[in-house]
Amino acid sequence: MTDVEVGPSEGVHHVSEAAYIGRGVHRTAVEGLALKIFDGTYDEGDTLELPALMAELGVSQTVLREAVKVLTAKGLLDARQKRGTFVRPRADWNLLDSDVLRWKLAAGAPHDFFADVLELRRAIEPAAASLAAEHRTDEDLAALDDALDAMRAAGSDPVLAVRADTSFHTALLSASHNRFFVQLRRVIVPALVARGRHGRAHGQEDPVPAHAEVVRCVREGDVDGAYMAVLELLDLSLRDHP
Repeated sequence: MTDVEVGPSEGVHHVSEAAYIGRGVHRTAVEGLALKIFDGTYDEGDTLELPALMAELGVSQTVLREAVKVLTAKGLLDARQKRGTFVRPRADWNLLDSDVLRWKLAAGAPHDFFADVLELRRAIEPAAASLAAEHRTDEDLAALDDALDAMRAAGSDPVLAVRADTSFHTALLSASHNRFFVQLRRVIVPALVARGRHGRAHGQEDPVPAHAEVVRCVREGDVDGAYMAVLELLDLSLRDHP
């Protein structure tokens, strides 16, 4: 299961994303305060006006304090005596946290942000594919085959295509059987969904053969082939999303 879900009947511009896991007023406060940080209402270094935030968000002091604790743990906020609660520098924000990444992407990420994600993927996914070629189980292969079949069936439907792509890369990371690689789906999947909203370049190549080559190498236990096949796949992604 991924952290980002693609609704079956929506256009890619209406991809539904899982909200912060909290409930009720607590979730409202966390999401509302995060939005004010990511939309620039509060910029890095700004001190929060807590009484005003309580009124704007319609929450009690206790609820707001709990929301501040959540965002502090995620690297967005800090507090100092005499200064109060303030927004930390963007470099301190924990982009490996699925909520922080979701908020960042929802606010609109610059082109170089996706370039950084691609560099991360080039460092991680080929190695994950090599491990998958060594450690894959029948269940892993079935998950990859299912994702590949879904990709073929998606045709020109952008929502189905994004769903199949995220399923494929989630299955590939899982097949590595490296617990840290598996967790990186929390970064890679939201980025794939956000990139999918912008569509693909005109005249793009069919992505199925490149994905199928990865599966073939993994199935045959071709460690080096799997590594190179994923690099080719990521190069294709770069051409389709310049």
